[in-house]
Amino acid sequence: MKATLAAVLFTVAAASAMAQSTPVGLWRNVDDKTGEAKAEIRIGESNGALIGRIEKSLRKDATPDAICDECSDDRKGKPITGLDIIRGGKKAEGKDVWEGGKILDPENGKEYRASFTPIDGGKKLEVRGYLGPFWRTQTWLRVQ
Repeated sequence: MKATLAAVLFTVAAASAMAQSTPVGLWRNVDDKTGEAKAEIRIGESNGALIGRIEKSLRKDATPDAICDECSDDRKGKPITGLDIIRGGKKAEGKDVWEGGKILDPENGKEYRASFTPIDGGKKLEVRGYLGPFWRTQTWLRVQ
């Protein structure tokens, strides 16, 4: 009985640890300039590629019916809550980084090439957006 219980606990702990070393989960993004929490983003995986949408806006001035006015693709005019902002991105072979995806900044409607790297045991996620040779990195916090 004790051996079975220990095996079950070990399996649950191992699965939990593995789940933490992936971008999949719920994240709080924090503005790297102001330190203000902006939104909660749910990242999932479909056919081996990342997908992510805004679950909840955390901005003080956020309105529940806000739409993406600045978007120029199929997301134009769509509500910010529920908006797909991450499309694509697959795990790089031999690395703990997901590359090749795109991320949308709904504030300006621009889409950037992106990479996603879990750090600090999966408690944080480095999200790097690229535009040409330039990049900007934000650190998102996992929501428990």
